[in-house]
Amino acid sequence: MKVKKEIKNGYFIFISVGIFFLLMEFLGLSNVFYLRLINMFFIIYAVNDTLLFRIKHRKFNFVRNAVAAMTTSIIGVTLSIIGLFIYSYIRGGDKYIQQLSETFLFGGHPSINMYCITLFFEGIASSVIITMLLMLYYNDKFIAD
Repeated sequence: MKVKKEIKNGYFIFISVGIFFLLMEFLGLSNVFYLRLINMFFIIYAVNDTLLFRIKHRKFNFVRNAVAAMTTSIIGVTLSIIGLFIYSYIRGGDKYIQQLSETFLFGGHPSINMYCITLFFEGIASSVIITMLLMLYYNDKFIAD
């Protein structure tokens, strides 16, 4: 059975973001907020790869390509949040989240659930923005119904 490009690229996002954050933690750079923004480039690369694949295979429907791009990013974001959830419990639960939230935009003392839910919605919002920007970039190649 052939695995869809959206799923492959969603897993690429998950694996690359996971390795990136583990490397940051290993090097002691996990508290540098601006380095966390680099994960956006993994999402841009994967969504762009999905759109290029669809264009190469002569799939020019705007809505279907937008859905494929969103599917790619949502799979990546969802798997990454699940990975963070599991990793947080392995590293000590709420104590680990308190350490993360000191350098993030949270106020107070969020729980693991609140932290992951908030990051999930942030990830979905950034996925929508990245998808729309890339769809506009490739706009001349798509056909709207």
